[in-house]
Amino acid sequence: MEKTWKPEPELLTSLDAGVSEILASQKPNGQFGTEPWISTDQNRLLPLAAAWSLKGSAHHHSEKVLDAIIRGGYALIDAQDEKGMWTFRKKDHSTWGQILMPWSYSRWIRAYHLAREGMPAEARARWEKGLLLGYEGISRTCLERLHNIPAHHAMGLYCAGIVFGREAWKAQAQAFLGRIAGVQSPEGWWAEHDGPVVAYNFVYSDALGVYYSMSQDPTGLAALDRAARYHAAYTYPDGSAVETVDGRNPYHAGVHLGNPGFSHTPAGRGYLAQQHALHIQTGKKFDPDYAASLLLYSGEGPFEETAGGRERHVHRMKDYAIIVRRRPWFISLSAFLVPPPENRWGQDRQNFVSIFHDRAGLVVGGGNTKLQPLWSAFTVGDTALMKHTPGDENPDFKPRPGLIHVPEKAELQASEESPGLALTYGQETCRVTAAPKGESELTLIYEATSRSGLPVEGHITLVPHLDRPVRFASGDEVRLGEAQIERAGSDGGWIEHAGWRLSLPRGARLVWPALPHNPYRKAGESTIEEARLVVALPFSSKVGRYELTLQVK
Repeated sequence: MEKTWKPEPELLTSLDAGVSEILASQKPNGQFGTEPWISTDQNRLLPLAAAWSLKGSAHHHSEKVLDAIIRGGYALIDAQDEKGMWTFRKKDHSTWGQILMPWSYSRWIRAYHLAREGMPAEARARWEKGLLLGYEGISRTCLERLHNIPAHHAMGLYCAGIVFGREAWKAQAQAFLGRIAGVQSPEGWWAEHDGPVVAYNFVYSDALGVYYSMSQDPTGLAALDRAARYHAAYTYPDGSAVETVDGRNPYHAGVHLGNPGFSHTPAGRGYLAQQHALHIQTGKKFDPDYAASLLLYSGEGPFEETAGGRERHVHRMKDYAIIVRRRPWFISLSAFLVPPPENRWGQDRQNFVSIFHDRAGLVVGGGNTKLQPLWSAFTVGDTALMKHTPGDENPDFKPRPGLIHVPEKAELQASEESPGLALTYGQETCRVTAAPKGESELTLIYEATSRSGLPVEGHITLVPHLDRPVRFASGDEVRLGEAQIERAGSDGGWIEHAGWRLSLPRGARLVWPALPHNPYRKAGESTIEEARLVVALPFSSKVGRYELTLQVK
């Protein structure tokens, strides 16, 4: 029997439940949320408008909800400058200049599309003046660069074209989104920082999916299918996004939900079916904004199984990367390289191996960062030469003389039984292999030459659980907190943490915490929750190979 997907009843239940909380958060001046107010606090306009407009909602045509919508729009109007921009402020009170915020504008115009017929003439006139100010600026200045933010702007501009009868805006948006679909890679991702980025790929799918729902223009459907297949492969069995090929964001635990773009193809609907089932199992409600978007703009139909949902599966992204699913193991290797970006947002592609187990979750991996060579699969040189200085808002991100922490060459050694990578760092050739040995055991092999005369070190980045202790073969037990830990292994030694045990060969060091540089904070500081527990493997002319056993309880 063919499996089909359509929006689950829990989406409408979550939307209706969320409306009361949204209404309670609104201040007399129309602003939603907590202080400091930021423009994206008004994103709540879309779920309110969805609940007001959907016939099945408990809030259908509610006067109270309509009043909140109107006043919410007034708050955006009151905060506009002469160009329709708002101050880009974050909840930590940092400001990043003036912006035609895409997420706020697209929800504002879509809320107006849904609720305008119920609004009094005075409110409509005031809203239209503010929206036209913004979208005239967006049309004039924001659809130039082929990037995720302009793609989202184009989707909003198309809706504005519908609302205001601006055929030129609709044509401009259609042409731009056609170009967006055209620059997608054949593997289903849009390049950010010269390569794939998992999280921001969702922005493109969302823009194309909502646009398709409004326009029924099939131009982007092939791109949506490729993107869905990419994400269906690059999602762990627990619903979290695979970080290994991501050049922007490290690993974040938790079910990563989709958007309407996934609902228009079988591969995408398979992704939604899996992710929504996992989310519902947690007992959590859907975010009202997410529920509104799916209820308003989704398709429905048959679906295909994801990689994580299968017993055995191999997904190869040309010579860039490979996913090997051998239940309960899920291994991701990346051979994707770009020169280390000198801006804060693009991360150094330095960490190439992720190992997930259905019972233990993500054990090895965690993604990329900057100014932290201990996150690199291998380093050649002195790792002390590169570190982040706390409080430095404009650090030097360039590579350091005397240290190579990003390889210049990476080559997949693809095998379903023992996938691996060969990495070249200057004069040194390094290799890592992951070989499942059964349902509960996997062998990790790290190899490296020592030709350069510089220190060569391999690093296994382990994902920490701060609520779980680390136990040692000696019988010692420690909690992962602010205190630094550095311990050496010995023959027969091991560490045990969060349901797994890893052997520690002689000479290995255990280091905690290996903190990342966080680009989303101006000073780059990170919290202990973002750190990695690192096993460092020193190589020499006498030691060129380490074999470690990973066991899962």
